Amino acid sequence: MNAVEIDGLTYTYPGAAQPTLNNISLRIEKGDFLAVVGNNGCGKSTLCKVLNGLIPHFITGDFRGEARVAGVNTLESDVGALARKVGYVYQDFENQIVRPTVLDDASYACLNYAFSDYLERGKTALRQCGLEGREEEYIWQLSGGQTHLLALAGAVSLSPDILILDEPIAQLDPMHADRIYQVLRDLNEKQGKTIIVIEHHTEYIADYCRHVLLLRDGSVQWLLPTDQALQRVEELEACSIFPPQVTQAAHRLQKAGRLPAGAALPTTVAQGRDAFASLRYRPVSAPPSAARPAEQLAVSFRDVSLSYRSVKGEPRTVFDGLNLDIRHGEKVALIGSNGAGKSTLMKMMVGLLRPQSGTVSLFDQPIGEKKAEDLSRQISLVYQNPEEMFIKDSIRGDISYAMQVRGVPDWQRRTDALLERFHLTGLQDRDGRLMSGGQMRRASLAIGVALEPGILLLDEPTANLDIATRREITSVLEDMKDIIQTAVIATHDMQLVCQWAERIIVLCGGRVVADGSRDEIFSRQDLAELVGIRPPEIFSMARALAPAALCYTIDEFSDCFQEA
Repeated sequence: MNAVEIDGLTYTYPGAAQPTLNNISLRIEKGDFLAVVGNNGCGKSTLCKVLNGLIPHFITGDFRGEARVAGVNTLESDVGALARKVGYVYQDFENQIVRPTVLDDASYACLNYAFSDYLERGKTALRQCGLEGREEEYIWQLSGGQTHLLALAGAVSLSPDILILDEPIAQLDPMHADRIYQVLRDLNEKQGKTIIVIEHHTEYIADYCRHVLLLRDGSVQWLLPTDQALQRVEELEACSIFPPQVTQAAHRLQKAGRLPAGAALPTTVAQGRDAFASLRYRPVSAPPSAARPAEQLAVSFRDVSLSYRSVKGEPRTVFDGLNLDIRHGEKVALIGSNGAGKSTLMKMMVGLLRPQSGTVSLFDQPIGEKKAEDLSRQISLVYQNPEEMFIKDSIRGDISYAMQVRGVPDWQRRTDALLERFHLTGLQDRDGRLMSGGQMRRASLAIGVALEPGILLLDEPTANLDIATRREITSVLEDMKDIIQTAVIATHDMQLVCQWAERIIVLCGGRVVADGSRDEIFSRQDLAELVGIRPPEIFSMARALAPAALCYTIDEFSDCFQEA
């Protein structure tokens, strides 16, 4: 039996010249765990919004063809009825949280449907989503991962046959990402739910999904079992989808003649143990790193303590007696689980938050003694959600705003230069909030460096982006070396950390639990268990083959593992 049946579906948004979905015919089996992949703009989210009736009942347009979910024709039903058939957790899941306490929110949809047992349905959904025992907590007491699970519980409470999640782990650390997917697996295997995820993290697709659907330019390229789908490396890469690093490495070694031609490519580390068993680790000596001269302190924290007031219970202490130095010229990555204090640390650096005790200094001067206009010329924060940085109705206006109001000489020429540098000239008249994720991220970086601050802070610069766009942003960061002397990034993207950062600071519970190079951080298993961080998959693959191996990229793996 099929959970979804689509025949001849073509859909065009109002005012669009071309259809976003083009003659799609598709069958999704009941009880499947399906990943929908494709490059940005290929129609993934649009297709899923057809399934829950938002298109065309709420989002109008030219709709042709037929879509049936759980036996119901979406055109003959309405959004309210379809919500009981298809639960949807959006990429910006926090907008789905509407009530102050956990049980109140989980049961709210059922209350709207006037179910007499709405509270019991909410409690059951919380138990199924791993939030049992938190019923009376306020939503702001939850971590990012727990909040995402609460949004899922709200959808589950209506007992839909199908659950759709758009980028379910985009803003989560590995520990919470694992938990989300374990809950989805339980809902799939124990509750019989059909799970559909829009996902760019192919290592999770390999571990959890049964089938993969590839969309390209609004059309279905194929729907295949996961093992077969991830073997199509070149076809996926042409759509800006990158298979697991283990698969990419095996594909490269096959082409180089170091693995048997035609053999199935591994898609997990466990499969990689067998596939790479014939190779031997031969360390490549890295060039000695140049000793960095003692630099001036850029940022310093001295005995800093900060707590957030709590509506319920005692204030939540984030930092208690923190001491930390960041020196001029460093490229620093802040890592740690959701709620570890990374964003709070950055907000203190720019003066958005003030500690209850202790001192935060910028170039040896306490931030509290600096004028806001002087501070903004020395340090800039690029927010996790780039749309929060757009205040004008065009990108040109957003980039030029800070320079204009401060009377920066030749601000128009500098605006032109920034638009050119960040490949935004052709988009300069567009509203930033209406651009793609990668375009918004580039625009927010241009806004952040407009005043040429000596220190740039970036909060999750690659969150919610597909792999190709994440690579583009990494390249942009490398190109900014001549503008930014000191940079600090808070991120869960371990590939970005390993490729970009010179120094890694690990936060846990408001404490610095580790501070060092990538080798010093990722070679410590105790640290990974304590904080829930995870190195890139290719690092784990190399260590599984040779415990002494420290390979952070596919290039390094290919260089170090040779034929016996």
